[in-house]
Amino acid sequence: MRSFVALAILVALPAAASTWDIDPNHTESSFVVKHLMVSNVRGQFGKTTGTVQQDDKDITKSKAEITIDATTINTRVEKRDAHLKSPDFFDVEKFPTITFKSTKITKGEGNALKAEGDLTIHGVTKPVVLNVEYTPETLAGGKMIRGLTATTKINRKDFGLNWNKTIEAGGVMVGDEVTITVEAELHKQGAPTAAK
Repeated sequence: MRSFVALAILVALPAAASTWDIDPNHTESSFVVKHLMVSNVRGQFGKTTGTVQQDDKDITKSKAEITIDATTINTRVEKRDAHLKSPDFFDVEKFPTITFKSTKITKGEGNALKAEGDLTIHGVTKPVVLNVEYTPETLAGGKMIRGLTATTKINRKDFGLNWNKTIEAGGVMVGDEVTITVEAELHKQGAPTAAK
């Protein structure tokens, strides 16, 4: 009887977990794509939010969700930004956000992870793999914080971003491959833990 009681108590105990919120004020999401087949165009999104539900005993059981505000796109050229927001590309009036939801996390060497999950752009959801590097948590300003950099490459046409224009040399104006990077600062929910 005692063993059954002990088992019931053990099952009822909460798992060792912590919740980390992305701080949008110290986070940047960016992309790089080829222009005219010879140079790179870079852009940023002005607002990124999200949460990591971390399993503190087994990080591979953690889950992450990231939301990027596509309406905040900035390539430093107003006319280009307006085109990217239009139905030719992101169509931000219909699809104002880009989201990622993890489905599997694999531990690599050191502070490296691979986060498999569903990326949704322009209303289209496809599986991707994020290569992640994270920093150990530290206490700063009364908060437990940590950082991460996550990178993936996609073919924009997989997400219905098909617009292009042929140039005189026979190539195209916009490349298909896009590199997406999220550099995030995360804050742990709840009371800070004093450094030991």
